[in-house]
Amino acid sequence: MPLYDGAFPDYNKRMNTLILFANLFSTIYMTGVIWVIQVVHYPLFAKVGSDAFIPYAADHNNLITLVVLPPMLVEAGTAAWFILSRPEQMPAWAAWAGLILVGIVWFSTFFLQVPQHSILLRGFESNAHNLLVGTNWLRTVGWTARSVLMLWVLNNMIR
Repeated sequence: MPLYDGAFPDYNKRMNTLILFANLFSTIYMTGVIWVIQVVHYPLFAKVGSDAFIPYAADHNNLITLVVLPPMLVEAGTAAWFILSRPEQMPAWAAWAGLILVGIVWFSTFFLQVPQHSILLRGFESNAHNLLVGTNWLRTVGWTARSVLMLWVLNNMIR
């Protein structure tokens, strides 16, 4: 049920379209970022060398936050919006599935990857690196699934 239905039907349609595109853009953007991180960036951590690793890990943490935090916030906010104000062409299950996938990605980020990054900030540690790469597949699959889901929603909305 749209939040602004009735008195402002045109506003509601435009707002949901804008939010859908913000959601879709942030999700596809993050899907691309996470695949580069998973396939290229994280594996290369093992090749930095012990002398340069600590500043490298610190720079990675600081710089990647600038790249990923804004779109992650947009994605989470717009996914939550669709629970409150779902376009009629979007099935309820799709809105909930999208939000659940965001929750999985955020859970994985803060409870699986961030602790490994914290260990790596003290120096390269093979077990932490392996856990980082291995558990990051959860985010990679989660964001990929969200991209497919949101492209499906867009396709249904423009029919």
